[in-house]
Amino acid sequence: MAIGIHSSADARRLARRRLPRMIFDYIDGAAGDETGAARNRAALDAIELRPRILRDVSNRSLAVPLFGPMAKAPFGISPMGMCNLSAPGADLMLARLAAREHVPLGVSTVASTAMEPLIEAAEGHAWFQLYFSGDGSGTFKLVERAQSAGYKTIVLTVDVPEVGRRPRELRHGFTMPFRIGPKQFLDFALHPRWSLTTLAKGRPEMANFQRDGYTFDRTESRAKANWDTLARLRDIWDGKLVVKGVLDAEDAMILKAAGVDAIQVSSHGSRQLDSAPRPILALEKIRAVVGADFPLFYDTGLRSGDDVVKAYQQGANFCFLGRILQFAIAAGGEEGLHELWSVLKAETNIVLAQIGQTSVIPNKDI
Repeated sequence: MAIGIHSSADARRLARRRLPRMIFDYIDGAAGDETGAARNRAALDAIELRPRILRDVSNRSLAVPLFGPMAKAPFGISPMGMCNLSAPGADLMLARLAAREHVPLGVSTVASTAMEPLIEAAEGHAWFQLYFSGDGSGTFKLVERAQSAGYKTIVLTVDVPEVGRRPRELRHGFTMPFRIGPKQFLDFALHPRWSLTTLAKGRPEMANFQRDGYTFDRTESRAKANWDTLARLRDIWDGKLVVKGVLDAEDAMILKAAGVDAIQVSSHGSRQLDSAPRPILALEKIRAVVGADFPLFYDTGLRSGDDVVKAYQQGANFCFLGRILQFAIAAGGEEGLHELWSVLKAETNIVLAQIGQTSVIPNKDI
C-alpha cells in the first residue's frame, strides 16, 4: 500500500506527525536560530536551471561514475547518527537500499547499528564516517576496525571541533544515548506507535562502542584534530580518503595538496555553525580552485531532483541525501524509504529532460 509520499515535504509532514517531538526535532533541527539552513535553502531556490528545447533526450541515464564503478543513482546516503531513532532497523533499511542502488551508505561513527553488519547488508557499498575525538586513540582504533571489516573508503568529518548548539535539541533535554525523564515520557506516551515499536526492539544505542573498551561522548571536544591528524590518517589508510565538512576554498587547496581522494562540501546539514557560508555557493567556488578533474562531493539541504541537478551544475561529482531519508522511514518504514527514493529519481530524470540533458553531468551524454 502506498504511503502517500510524493515529495520530501510529504515525508517530513508525515514524520512530524508520527515521531515524538524530541526525536523529530533532533532529526530536523539545525544550529542556532537556524538561519544558516534558511539561507542555504534560499540560495538553492535562487539558482535557475536553463530549459533547452528540441533536443533528443529520450535516452537519459541517472548513472554516474563514483571512484570508478557506476552508481545507479546520482545521490547516496549521508552518514547520520542514531538512524534507528526514526524507526527500528532504519540503518539496515538504508544499507539494503545502498546495495540495490550501488550507492554509498555513509556509516556514522555514532550509528545505531555496528559497522560490520552494515557493510555486509550494503554488499560492500558502505563508507565509514570518522570523527576525531579526545586524544585520538579511540579514533584510530575505529580506523583499524573499519579496515578489518572491509571498508575501502573513510570519510573524515572535520567541521565539528565542538558540537554545535541546537536549541531544539536542548529544549527537549536530548542526549545520545537519550535518557527518559518525565518530560520525555509524556512526549513518548503521546506517540504510542513509535514508542511501543521502539520499546519492543530495544532502545537505540551507539552500536560501534559496545566492544573494544572504547566509549564515545558525543559532547566531548574534538578540537585537538589538526593537519598532522590528517597526515597520520593518510599514512595508515590505504583506501579512499574523503574529507567532509569543507566550505573554504583555501582549505580545499590544502586538502588537495595533502593527497586526499575527494572533498565533500558540506555544512553538516546546517547543524554546526549557523553563520557558515551557504554550502551550495561554496561548492562553485571550491570547484573553481581545485580544477575540473578533482572529485568533489556535496551534501546539505538537498530536498528534490531539482536540487540534485543544481548541485551538479555547481560542480559536484556526486551528492548525498540525509534527513529526508529518515523522514521517509519514520513515515512508512522501508516502503516509505523506497517511495521517496523513487520520487527523487523520477524528479531528477524529468528535470534532465526539461533542461535538454541526458545525464546529471553537465554537457555529457551517456
